[in-house]
Amino acid sequence: MTENDHIEVPLYRAAHARTGDKGDRSNISLIAWHPQLWPLLVAQIDEDAVRRQFAHRRPGRIVRHLLPLLHAMNFVLDDVLDGGVNGSLNLDGHGKALSFLLLELPLRVPRALLPLLAGPQLDPDESKNHTGDKR
Repeated sequence: MTENDHIEVPLYRAAHARTGDKGDRSNISLIAWHPQLWPLLVAQIDEDAVRRQFAHRRPGRIVRHLLPLLHAMNFVLDDVLDGGVNGSLNLDGHGKALSFLLLELPLRVPRALLPLLAGPQLDPDESKNHTGDKR
């Protein structure tokens, strides 16, 4: 496939996320909106991509657990909550908002799969930004 056969969108167009935490560890589950989008997530959203996205939080170990029957994956990020709820003055010591940071990652999607994305339909021939909004 050529570069023109794909379009880049933010990850939230292809998946949703849930976040939990314990101490200084955050768990972020990523769930595909549609089973056909799952292989894209596996191929593109790995530990290295997450480490780059969370670099400013200086994560320790990052582990990805694949859950193919659920079309989901879970990332466990150590040392990203400034010591955790009881050890930090951070306003978001629980890390609940970290899933939003993950969902901003770019994802390359084949044009044939664009109808499966959440949000407004993308016209593959029209010039638009990542979200599909005309600007």
